[in-house]
Amino acid sequence: MVSKAPNHIGIILDGNRRYAKKLGLNSLKGHEFGLKKLEDLFKWCRELGVKELTLYTFSTENFNRTKREIDYLFGLFRNEIEDIKEKKGVFKEGIRFNFIGRINMFPKGMKRSMLEIMSKTKKYSKFTVNFAMAYGGRQEIVDAFRKAIKNSKKIKPSDINESLITQNLYLQSEPDMVIRPGGEIRTSNFLMWQSAYSEWIFVKKLWPEFKKKDLVKCVQEFNKRERRFGE
Repeated sequence: MVSKAPNHIGIILDGNRRYAKKLGLNSLKGHEFGLKKLEDLFKWCRELGVKELTLYTFSTENFNRTKREIDYLFGLFRNEIEDIKEKKGVFKEGIRFNFIGRINMFPKGMKRSMLEIMSKTKKYSKFTVNFAMAYGGRQEIVDAFRKAIKNSKKIKPSDINESLITQNLYLQSEPDMVIRPGGEIRTSNFLMWQSAYSEWIFVKKLWPEFKKKDLVKCVQEFNKRERRFGE
């Protein structure tokens, strides 16, 4: 049993390609398994009472992958975005969607669809999903400073504080817990500012292998920990 679920969970979606290789398939097929798992994840989170989910979907470094893989991924993203726009399957259940990151790096049509989805779902409040796309934690902090300076060109060094930086980030809310499947024990430039006091949980299973019982175990582990917030 889960006594209390975190309000906000972040997840690094790691291990898709390794999962496909494990099955003897082309590594690119793993991305399909990974995306398909998201519909299950949304359902599990809502059943457990999670209110917000932030998913590390595509980093700025991922643009350095082969053109073949990027084209394949973009095709999957476009299909997923169309399903959201047309409210198919789980996407018809009143979910608020945000895309956080340097979305200008994506083709114009993809960016336009992302902005359209954010606009159409912004009034929903029961469950929010943030897709970190063209995202990097260091880049987010750089962009926050640029935005702050642009919005107030007379900014002084004494004006720089945590509140100013936070309000100019792509994402202002902070995850209570961050889960990284895939067996790697590193944060990989994900939510560097927002996860300063998050509880990090590293799981050996690859992302497409992740099940509801694994999410429940993570929540149970979260509930065991004493959160000190630097005290």
